[in-house]
Amino acid sequence: MMNQYASPLRGLIVVKYGGNAMPAGDEPDPLLREVADLWRTGSKIVIVHGGGPEIDRWLALRGVTTERIDGLRVTNAVTLETTEAVLCGTMNKRIVRACGALGIPAVGISGEDARTLIAERATSASGADLGFVGSVVGCNIKLVQTLLEYGFLPVVAPLAVDNDSSTAYNVNADLAAGALAAALNASAFIAVTNVPRIRRDPDDPSSGIDRLTLDEARAFLASDACRSSMKPKLEAAIASVEGGAANAYICDAQPGAIRNALVKGDATIVAA
Repeated sequence: MMNQYASPLRGLIVVKYGGNAMPAGDEPDPLLREVADLWRTGSKIVIVHGGGPEIDRWLALRGVTTERIDGLRVTNAVTLETTEAVLCGTMNKRIVRACGALGIPAVGISGEDARTLIAERATSASGADLGFVGSVVGCNIKLVQTLLEYGFLPVVAPLAVDNDSSTAYNVNADLAAGALAAALNASAFIAVTNVPRIRRDPDDPSSGIDRLTLDEARAFLASDACRSSMKPKLEAAIASVEGGAANAYICDAQPGAIRNALVKGDATIVAA
């Protein structure tokens, strides 16, 4: 019988797994089940995860108000400490455990490890100070490549360091994943979120976009219609393809999301 996974699924896939797309509590995780199936058929996969809702919960418990500008979390020292603990500890190890239960030899790291992600202090599009929010300016991919070479699946938390490793930065998970996909020359960058496509009208679910060239994607990114959390997702998709990934896909966490995106085109596809 022909394997259900076609050739586009047999290369290196970087999956950004958003916190809003993760199931609540102990519910089965269809995305990780699909990752396990793909892994067993020979795909190499890197997961870069978010964890926004969990960070919000822990900040609320500490009495810290969450503020976002252009879809990015404003990060003071307390927020950075909480974000690092939640992403590198709670969320990362939760995903590693779930992968292990499915038979995937996963290894959890953060972008701080081996300076995998290097960032500089970022500002918003409007010039606002975002605190300890970083913009990725470089990737050291040797650790990720070594893990892949020896048969492990890297699970990466989106924290970065500055050039001299003196400061950690909170990096948007979409942008971190897009940067890694570019540096690794991935066959595909897939941003899995809680909506099936980018919308031409954010308030109209029927206005989903099937495909964008790089020029079309850049134009839409600059428009008023691209806002909130969709902005960094599209920016990451553009950066991944500009930097070396074959194609980028933005889709929701439906069962079979990766196969449906790569084989059926069930996503917003950004292509050169």
